[in-house]
Order: sequence, then C-alpha cells, then structure tokens
Amino acid sequence: MAIGLLTIGAFATARADEATLFSSYDVATLQLEAPFDELFAQAKEQPEYAVDGRLSTSPGSDPIPVKISLRGHTSRRDTECPFPKLKVAPVGGRALPGGNTLKIGTHCGEGTENVLTARFGRLPNERSPWREAAVYRLLDALRIPSLRARPARITYVYSDRPEGSDGTGDRRVERNAMLLEDDDDAIERIGGKKEITADEFTTADELFPRTDAANLAFAEALIGNFDWCVRFSAGDTYRCDARRKLWNVIAARTGNGKARPIMYDFDVSGMVTGSHRWFRSVYNAAFVPSKSEREVEVIAQVQRTRTLFSRAELDAARRRFLERRTDAYRTIDDVDIDPDGRRLMRDYTDAFYREIEADEAFYRPVVTQEGVRLRSNAGAAAHAICASRGPVPPGTPVGGPLDVRGDMVKVVVLDALWHWAPPAQCPAVQHGSAWIARRAIGKNFPSR
Repeated sequence: MAIGLLTIGAFATARADEATLFSSYDVATLQLEAPFDELFAQAKEQPEYAVDGRLSTSPGSDPIPVKISLRGHTSRRDTECPFPKLKVAPVGGRALPGGNTLKIGTHCGEGTENVLTARFGRLPNERSPWREAAVYRLLDALRIPSLRARPARITYVYSDRPEGSDGTGDRRVERNAMLLEDDDDAIERIGGKKEITADEFTTADELFPRTDAANLAFAEALIGNFDWCVRFSAGDTYRCDARRKLWNVIAARTGNGKARPIMYDFDVSGMVTGSHRWFRSVYNAAFVPSKSEREVEVIAQVQRTRTLFSRAELDAARRRFLERRTDAYRTIDDVDIDPDGRRLMRDYTDAFYREIEADEAFYRPVVTQEGVRLRSNAGAAAHAICASRGPVPPGTPVGGPLDVRGDMVKVVVLDALWHWAPPAQCPAVQHGSAWIARRAIGKNFPSR
C-alpha cells in the first residue's frame, strides 16, 4: 500500500509536499532485508550489535541502505520475544522518510491466542502492534503529546537463510508491525531542545507545566498503562524508586528550566494486552460491583491523581478529556484493529469516562486523615492489619461500607497508591476487607 494522504490531528502539521511515513494512519507496507538470525544471536551477548540491511518503504521503491539493531529492555530477552523490537538507521547518505531513525514494534512471537508471556505479560502475536498503534492514535486524538505511530505490514527477508526451491523457502516472514517515531524527532516536533535523561530528571512538579502533568496522569489511566514512572514530587514513590525517577516518558526540555512529557511504549498496557498478570497481588476486583479488573485499573490510576493535583487542576483536566470524548470514540471506531482489541479500547475508555464525568463518581470516598490504621474487626481490642507498612496513605479509596458498628466501618480498600504492593503483602487489602474509623473517610479530598 502506498503511503497515505495527510490526516487530521497532530499529523496535519506536516505540509502536503513533505509526506513521511507518519503522514497517515493507513497501514504501511514495507520490506526489511537483513541477516536477522545473525542479529538475534549476536545481540544476546552484544546489546549494541547491528547488521546491514535494506529497507523498502513502498512496493517498487529503491531500497534504502540501513543499519538494524535491537531496541527495548525486557522485550529482547529470549523467553519474552523471539522476534524483539527493532531500530533502523539510514547509512550511506540516504534519509528515511520517517525521520532520523525508525523504530519498529514487532509481533514479538508467534502466539495465536490471547495468552500473555509469563514474565512481563506481553501479547506475543500480530494483534499486539496494531493495538499499540491504535493507542498512539487515540492519544493523538486527545491531543496528548506522544510519539507518532502507524500500523504496518512488514515482510522480513532473512538474507542469512538459503532460498527454497520456490525461491523463498523460510526466508520471508510477513507480519503486522508498528512504525514508531524517533525520540529526537518528537522532541523537535513539540518545540523541545533536547531530552532530559532519567539521571538528570528531578520532579514533575519542578519541570512539567501542571496542565501537561495532569494530562499525562489521566491519559495513562485511560489506556490502562502501568509500565511508566514519573516522580511527581520529592517524596513520590509510586512505581518509582531512588534509581528510577522517569520511565517510558520522555522529558523534552523546552527552555526556562521547564520540560514537556512525551508518552510512549504501550505494549503491556491494558488496551493492548487486555489484562495484567500482577492484578491480584495489588488490587481487589471486589472494589466495584462488576468485579471488572479493567474498571478497577482505571479507577485506581484516576483516583491517584487526587493526591497529585489541586481540585481546580483536577476539574480542568476532567473538562479537557470530556470535551474530546467524541473524538476518542470516533478514533476507536476508525482504527485498524482486531474486534477484541476494539472492545478492549472501549472497555477502558468507558470506565475512564464514567469515573471522570460526574463529581459524585470522581470524588468517591477516600481516606482523608493521617495516621489511620486498618483494623481486623470493630472491637476496641482489634489489632492493626499489615502494621509493618504503617498507616493508610491519605487519598486511598475505600468502597462500601459492608458493615457499620459504632464509629467503625467495614470496607474494601483499593490500593491506588501501591502502598501494599509487592514485595509487601496485605491479604485483607488485596483479597478481602478491613475495618476503619468512619471519621477518617470522606469525599472532600483534596479539600475545596
């Protein structure tokens, strides 16, 4: 398929006479020829190993000489993706029609069912890259800065395999893929100067405009993505640690000591995989009547925003996403994706908009006081549950009540802040219920 015409949204900023691989959402047809067996074997011991190859960006086009290497972190492990993500860079003075380099999200493996990989929970088949490309398109429709992406159909030609009697043998493998924009190109596109590395990064409160920071947190909730980390404040430990303050988010320096976040890497997001293997060790599906894990995931990340932003900032962010709801659903209807993938996108999007649409849903009951402990029962002599982890963090959502006795209520706790997440454990939080002082619960959080 030839490269498509320009479309609306962020891609429309390109002039019609400067069409690139990212000027369309149509499925791109490419051919990539290289000694892939050599690349996969040598890169096990030499992560930067690269091979010479040729890239054809449309049928009959003049192949572009390229260097091909592996990219990604967990995806390149043998037990995760037999066919890992790729990075393609031009050589010999030729330029790529997509930017400085081209990143390829591959099919990962040859799975035929929706069975996730055992270690990191990827979907190792052809559905995954087109689903991920659809997530990028959804973010573009919502005007959330992210890398540009496009679904593709790529023929991989193994130049280090012999031809069969029919001239092809097992040299040619045709699979769905995703084309992904180069980081530097994305930084330049949004007006950035350079990337702030994870080591240089301080906090979102210091570097990101508040609107961008809120958009980021809400957008990650919408797509059911947990494979990201941004330290919002000096004391923020949510999925971050002293070593990792920034993960799967590009901080693009824009001047005046500020930066803008750019989202990327969604191959283990809920919208792509449909579920997360770790769910039952963190969240309790009984928090919602439907017991929908997808709904709980969305609620948890949406509710976490109440610990990060003021009420005015939260309400402004909700309005921005609500104003673009029609665009979101139109995009879900239009993307090239399998039927199950489209249902996943709708499930997460439905849950997201139910949670942010009305104050009654968004400002649901949470723990509002410091120093509050979960209790085993309502009696005066009840012992504290999971006491080694300390008191319940303010902003932790509670559902129910299941029972009321005096000043104590029995509730289902949603560990939205990952306070009891592995390696810690608290069975009452993750699989049961607990008692808590009724006066410690309220909806006025953050306060008006």
